[in-house]
Amino acid sequence: MTDAAEELDLETAAEGVKSLYKTPTPKVLDPEAVDKSLLDRMPQPTGWRMLILPYRGKETTEGGIYIPNKVLDDTQIQTVVGYVVKQGPLCYKDPEKFPDGPWCEEKQWVVFARYAGSRFRIEGGECRILNDDEVLATIDDPEDILSL
Repeated sequence: MTDAAEELDLETAAEGVKSLYKTPTPKVLDPEAVDKSLLDRMPQPTGWRMLILPYRGKETTEGGIYIPNKVLDDTQIQTVVGYVVKQGPLCYKDPEKFPDGPWCEEKQWVVFARYAGSRFRIEGGECRILNDDEVLATIDDPEDILSL
């Protein structure tokens, strides 16, 4: 076999191995993916509390560098952005405290203080339970907020 043919065989073999690998998908929270069975298994907040899924962020940088899971987990713990999954029956019901109505609703992205609420783990991630008055703002896209 000639050197050129040998080199071509090595390139073909390398491409063949590459084809065995799947393109990883980013673990970014997709609110549309929350199905009823998962929602039913999540804790139901009581009183004036709400269940929040903290934003996790993308698994790769814009340049394609993979971010380690440890860094992603730490970022999720430190995040100030989350998705409102459920609200308790008394959320925003106090007319003296909330004369203009609710500050947020279910299925909305919110900003909260870094150490607000109670954190706990469920299978596959972390959740927080916040009081209704701990919401600082509502946002359209969690990527717009950078945690420090």
